[in-house]
Amino acid sequence: MSIDHSQPGSVADAVRRNWVDRYAPMALRPYFRLARLDRPIGTWLLLLPCWWSVALAQIAVGGGLPSILLLVLFAIGALAMRGAGCTYNDIVDRDIDAKVARTRSRPIPSGQVSVRQAVAFMVVLCVIGLSVLLQFNGFAILLGCASLLLVAAYPFMKRVTYWPQMVLGLTFNWGALLGWAALHGRLGWPAVILYVAGIAWTLGYDTIYAHQDKEDDALIGVKSTALKLGRSTRRWLVLFYGLALAGLAVAGLAAGAGTIFLTAWLLALAHAVWQISTLDIDDPARCLLLFRSNRDFGLIIFLGLAADSIFMRI
Repeated sequence: MSIDHSQPGSVADAVRRNWVDRYAPMALRPYFRLARLDRPIGTWLLLLPCWWSVALAQIAVGGGLPSILLLVLFAIGALAMRGAGCTYNDIVDRDIDAKVARTRSRPIPSGQVSVRQAVAFMVVLCVIGLSVLLQFNGFAILLGCASLLLVAAYPFMKRVTYWPQMVLGLTFNWGALLGWAALHGRLGWPAVILYVAGIAWTLGYDTIYAHQDKEDDALIGVKSTALKLGRSTRRWLVLFYGLALAGLAVAGLAAGAGTIFLTAWLLALAHAVWQISTLDIDDPARCLLLFRSNRDFGLIIFLGLAADSIFMRI
């Protein structure tokens, strides 16, 4: 996707004339871009497993309205920690990003933000994330802290394995465990199964995303599932999304979900079929569109779980 040159400093893969480019104060725009506030899809993909887990945990205790407080806390936490994680990734990847067409316009390689400024910004976001985490019970706090090991390791995985998307899945879906723990103070099998399903989902959507950069990645020696799977990508996506949907179904049924959730699950299945059948791995714009559409896939699952939980009490 080309940069909207009418907006100085815009990032190549942001939506044209997004709210940051149009309304944010000029001094803050580079930091908002660093935190990907102009590209909210990543926040959604981090948040949705948390929301799935909160709704699933509510079903397991007999249903009712999922905790609004937990949903809001996870939303704030996802926004802050996604921003912190992206800032950390950009600090680590600044030399690589400068060599890739889609990422060289990001704030650090383009010179809008220095490394020192980025570190200070990341610390502020981490403090916000920690403040949210401390609202949970002790078990959930420890569980949340454990995810930092994965966050720290992820940016380096593309240098050593063709499966960095697996590590991203382990990291991005930690909320599938944390939402359950925040309500129950422990883990349960439905949450573990939900976590595994989320990892498979991430393998699917981030493989689609990685096809945007495969030519640049091959030139500079960066690895990804897009390069590993190549022309076999569609067959692997059937496996990834199939495992994700199977895991979501098992997790929902294990927690006690019923017909409303299963109806939403069928809609999510149709969405996955649409993604796979319309994918063109050589069309970066199509890959980006399908990648972003996974917000809708995730929302379908969440709304199905939440509605199922609410109507259990009616």
